[in-house]
Amino acid sequence: MQSFSSILFEAIGLILSWDADVIEIILLSLRVTLTAVAVSCLIGLPLGAVVGAFRFPMRTAVLVVMNTAMGLPPVVVGLLVYLMLSASGPMGVLGLLYTPTAMIVAQTILVTPIVAALTRQVIEDLNSEYAEQFESLGVGRLDRVLALLWDARYSLLTVALAGFGRAVAEVGAVIIVGGNINHVTRVMTTTIALETSKGNLQLALALGLILLAIAVVVNGLLMAIRGTAARAAYV
Repeated sequence: MQSFSSILFEAIGLILSWDADVIEIILLSLRVTLTAVAVSCLIGLPLGAVVGAFRFPMRTAVLVVMNTAMGLPPVVVGLLVYLMLSASGPMGVLGLLYTPTAMIVAQTILVTPIVAALTRQVIEDLNSEYAEQFESLGVGRLDRVLALLWDARYSLLTVALAGFGRAVAEVGAVIIVGGNINHVTRVMTTTIALETSKGNLQLALALGLILLAIAVVVNGLLMAIRGTAARAAYV
């Protein structure tokens, strides 16, 4: 059995050599995750802003559903999407099962509640500061939402990055709906799980190191954005 140091050196070699399989897996992972996060933001940011800015009947129920959805078990989401997209499901005719699109759908369902709930909290806090000013100026509902979203843009970028961090590390749902098919739906997390079970620790560790590097970059961006927001607020 190889030592940890030899496995580590081989893993680093795979990364530095720009191994074609590794690059393909990384690019697919990023494409799926970034698409899912973009769709989640298109849905979650306006939804969270509306819930945070206004009071309406059944708002408490909406908040309960939104907060509960943040903790959806990934395997349950994967199962539900699988049932929807399978040949016997209502959307089976589209033939999306075991494709990157199915993985995007599953990740979107997981990330959207997170984006919406975090956005709601940011917008609600900001709206409490500006409520009297909005009332005195007679600002309409749409203009209020747009103004709050713009003023909270730095905080909302951190929300999007938090969603990205959640999506890029997902394995349970994507392996159910994607199937982990080589050169088709194999992403970093599912490949790490598969290659570890096969004993191909070099590739698994190489992808693990890249995943850690992505996490470091995301956290660095979060810190930079928070710093920019703090300076903007000070000015």
